[in-house]
Parts: sequence; C-alpha cells; structure tokens
Amino acid sequence: MNGEPNNKLRTTSHEPLILQVGNSIKERRIDKYLHSRFSNFSRSFIQEAIKAGHVKVNGKVVKPSFKLSSADKIELTLPELPSKEILPEDIPLDVIYEDQDLIVLNKQADMIVHPARGNTHGTLVNALAFYSDKLSSGTGEFRPGIIHRLDRNTTGVMVVAKNDTAQWKVAKQFERRQIKKNYLAIVHGTPELTADRISAPLGVHPRIREKYAIRPEIGKEAITFYEVLESFRGFSLLRLNPKTGRTHQIRVHLSYIKHPIVGDDMYGGKLVYLWQLQACPERSRRNTEPAAQNPIITRCALHASTLEFKHPTTNEMLKFEAPLPKDMQNLLDMLKKYRKT
Repeated sequence: MNGEPNNKLRTTSHEPLILQVGNSIKERRIDKYLHSRFSNFSRSFIQEAIKAGHVKVNGKVVKPSFKLSSADKIELTLPELPSKEILPEDIPLDVIYEDQDLIVLNKQADMIVHPARGNTHGTLVNALAFYSDKLSSGTGEFRPGIIHRLDRNTTGVMVVAKNDTAQWKVAKQFERRQIKKNYLAIVHGTPELTADRISAPLGVHPRIREKYAIRPEIGKEAITFYEVLESFRGFSLLRLNPKTGRTHQIRVHLSYIKHPIVGDDMYGGKLVYLWQLQACPERSRRNTEPAAQNPIITRCALHASTLEFKHPTTNEMLKFEAPLPKDMQNLLDMLKKYRKT
C-alpha cells in the first residue's frame, strides 16, 4: 500500500482471471475489449498491463493492438497500481461489516473519498490506510480499496475491497448494474407523481467543469426511479433507486424535475432555517428578514441508505443499511413538527 514511487506495474499473488471471448467479438483490439469489460480502470492503465506481460491470449503474451477473435481465451493477472505514498490518518470510521475481502462502512459527511488536486489529506483513503494494511489496488492512483464513490457531502453505505479479486468481482457487478442501491433525499416541493422514472442523459456542464447537466445530444444514459415516502408543505422525503451510476446523477435529475435537494446549492437547492419552517405561508411568501440562526442542515440532504450485492467469494447476497444521519433526521423532525400537510 505504501512504499517508494514506482512507475512499473507489479503483479499480485492472485491467480489469473480467465475470460472467454464471446461469439460476437471479431477483430476487436484487446485493450479496448478489456477496458469495456473493466471500465473502472483507465485504458492507458490496461495498455501498460498488457505491455508488462500481465495479459495472455491463448497462452501467449500479446500487444495492446492485438485483435481478438471469438472463443479466444484471455488470462489476466491482476496488476497493482504504481505505488504512491498515502499518508495514513487516524480518522474514525463507522464500520458496518468486515471480513477478509470487504469493508462496508457508513461514510460521514464532509469527507472526500480519495485524494485529488487540492485535497490530499482527510480523505476516506487516508482513513482506510490507517485502519487496514490490506486494501486492493483500487480504481486509480491514490485510490486503494475504492470500488465506487459518494460525493463529499453524501453520507451512507460504501463497500471497500481488501484484495484485487474482490475489487474486480464487485466492480463488475456495478458495471453490469447488478448492485441494488437506495438513497434517501429531502427535496424542495413534492413531485406531482408519487413514484416515477427519470430518464435524462448526463454529461459535463458545457461551461462549468465541476458540474454536470442534462445533455440530450451527447450525454450518457442515466435513469433514476423515485418514490415519495412522505410529503410536507414545501418539502418531501424521497427514496431513490439509480439504475445507472453517473456522477451527480441523483442531484441533477432532481433539479431537472424542479425538486432540487435541500442544501444542494450547486443544483438549485437552498438552505433551510427553523424560522422559515415556523413561519406561516403568507409570511414566508414575503421577503422576510431571516432570524439570526444557523441552517438546520448545512449540506446536501442526500444519504445512501442501502446497498445490496453478491459477496465476491461466497456468492451470498448481502444487504447493508445505514441509518439516517442526525442532521437529516433533525430536518425531518422539524418538517413533521412544523410542515405537516
């Protein structure tokens, strides 16, 4: 996990993965094929693995440009990412479950999952490096153990891999949309339909790099199902089931249907104050000066409540649940007290 920087790929002690090329595959480059099968790794990373001899086709080492035929047998020895120094930090983790393959945890708010530009400390990866000396190679540099991500201020269930076999097997379930995920969100307003499907393609915002937007012409398919669990005057609690896993998908989709998440200022959500909830409807429609109070919740009110997937070793179906965090529960209590319909 830690060590001197090294630009070469290193093999692990795991047995090779065996892949059988399907009948529909003809004259396709092996680097493109493997990237399509394991999209959590970059194509350049896969090309380096092939060049380093970690990939064989029908028992022979090949080049990234090698073209596959149907029924070819691929042997892939799982590579590790180039070793990078990750500073272990003693940051408390709320671990829900752990075994020799996995760590399932309840991610706290205001925590970035992995180091990135400008954020090299205080991340979940720093905490994991302190907590465990057994983590998979991850999905890129500075990402040991990481299979999937939650946004910085999204709380809830995450699964972390402790070895590369578990990493690839669980990641494949994400890629094939076999993972069952449910989120809870408190949003502005109440959708007209108590349950519906949102299908709107997502892409990077045309002007703001950090944002995503509905891009009908060039966006990737994105589907989210929602259900209204409870409605209040001006707000509602939704359960959401994303069928695809695009960046910011739930946040953009809810903004798209004009019901942004409370506190999500990037996509139209507003902070909520107690004085607003206590105000009568006539007063709240006027530009009333806010009282000197802190907002009830200071982040996007989104929580990954459940995660269900197949264990990479036992094949047992596992389901994990993280309780609603205190700040969202407090907002919900205030809505029940002051905004009952």
